[in-house]
Amino acid sequence: MENLIFSNKERFEEIKKKFREDRLERVYILADFDRTLTRAFVGGQEVPSVISVLRDGNYLTPDYAEKAHELYSKYRPLENDESISKEGRKKLMHEWWATHFKLLIKSGLNKKDVEKVGKFNKTRFRDRFSELADFLKDNNIPLIIMSSAGLGQESISQKLKGEGKLYNNIYIISNTFEWDNNGRAIAVKEPIVHSANKDEILVKSFPEIFSNIKDRKNIILLGDSLDDVGMVDGFDYDNLIKIAFLNKKTEEKKDVYKEFYDVLVLGDYSLEFVNSFLESISK
Repeated sequence: MENLIFSNKERFEEIKKKFREDRLERVYILADFDRTLTRAFVGGQEVPSVISVLRDGNYLTPDYAEKAHELYSKYRPLENDESISKEGRKKLMHEWWATHFKLLIKSGLNKKDVEKVGKFNKTRFRDRFSELADFLKDNNIPLIIMSSAGLGQESISQKLKGEGKLYNNIYIISNTFEWDNNGRAIAVKEPIVHSANKDEILVKSFPEIFSNIKDRKNIILLGDSLDDVGMVDGFDYDNLIKIAFLNKKTEEKKDVYKEFYDVLVLGDYSLEFVNSFLESISK
């Protein structure tokens, strides 16, 4: 596959051999959602996040969009600013999303708004996602989605359900609202998940998920950002394959990504490599 880069092909083959020896019974997938399981571009246009669709539409109170844009303009340039320390970015991102969630609640966010945004959102799963989801289901392999998406668990579940892929082996760790009897958001459950703190999320804090993976020690990690590598920090494992979806600026970023990931999938490509890897270790 011309769109693949291996950081160290010999090391990759050694780890792959260990995966094959343990077969599928010891495997699970830990994946980011936006621009990892989903495409970064549709029709040549970069796909906006669900929260940005809500922000740019006329869904909530009249002043919501203006205040949300002010927060975006202030914090978004800092999200990937390498001149800021990791701890500094964690503090800033928590500040951003804690403030934004309070704004959403104050602005009257309702479950119906999440449903409406989901219908108009351009998010599309990568090609071959359907085959991946079915393979994981048929072989009882957990898929843990860890996402910092602003509308989090509700929007991801809705997207999977719309595709007929909200299977019982899929677990979502993301931002989740508490709703009143009228479907209105009244709080956000802790911890707040944002782009810079995935390394602090402990799977033991989610008993249902932990019970299904505690005996599985081989992880396939899927991400699109350097921070996504941190998703695995709270997980116990023997073998790990890290696969990055480097959707844009491939020449500019590939050398840095090779330092963090084992395999780079270039140019917003499909999930074919992940599927073929699973097939190869099942034989």
